[in-house]
Amino acid sequence: MKTIFILLTIIFLSDKIVAQNDKYKDLVEQLLIIDNDDQKLRIESDEIEAKYGMQSKEVIALWKQIHINDSINIIKVKAILDKYGWLGADDIGSKCNSTIFLVIQHSDLNTQEKYLPMMREAMKNNRARPSDLALLEDRVALRQGKRQVYGSQVGQDYTSPKSYLLPLQDPDNVDKRRAEVGLQPIAEYLLNWDIVWDVEQYKKEVDALEARLKELRRK
Repeated sequence: MKTIFILLTIIFLSDKIVAQNDKYKDLVEQLLIIDNDDQKLRIESDEIEAKYGMQSKEVIALWKQIHINDSINIIKVKAILDKYGWLGADDIGSKCNSTIFLVIQHSDLNTQEKYLPMMREAMKNNRARPSDLALLEDRVALRQGKRQVYGSQVGQDYTSPKSYLLPLQDPDNVDKRRAEVGLQPIAEYLLNWDIVWDVEQYKKEVDALEARLKELRRK
């Protein structure tokens, strides 16, 4: 815990140093607060879910507060994007640059669709990370009823602790696409959810998975 605190302190100070002598100093301080509001309860969620259960009143209350925080953060970040565009790490530091992405990643589909083109352009100009853009591309694609490209999005049945990779296009070449944007091999990534990657088995199951998810959305 002490090590995490020290690392967070270093990140906080480094991002403040970036903006010490430029016009974004106040913006950096605002974004660091937004980042805490976005991440603090999410970091706690795994422990609370493990302690009380996925459908417990404690978890429901936690996610209600997370959604409230998200709605407030979205308003603030949209105002920043509309005024300044997608600010890069050279402007506001890597931590705050990542915060802008996280808030959009946690926003509603309309907001994501609005700012996705801006993030694509920012990535071309080295103002957004390719790996972050890949995660947003995947989330938007799934919400639009398409298959994800990079395999970054994992689902979970609330009736069981089992997790699964959400529908993915061209599974055979996913690691090539992931490498192009700086993401680790999918087999390593999925171990975070205790998922053993078997591409041949996944190809057999993905159509049924996609159909089941579409049916759930209609209910």
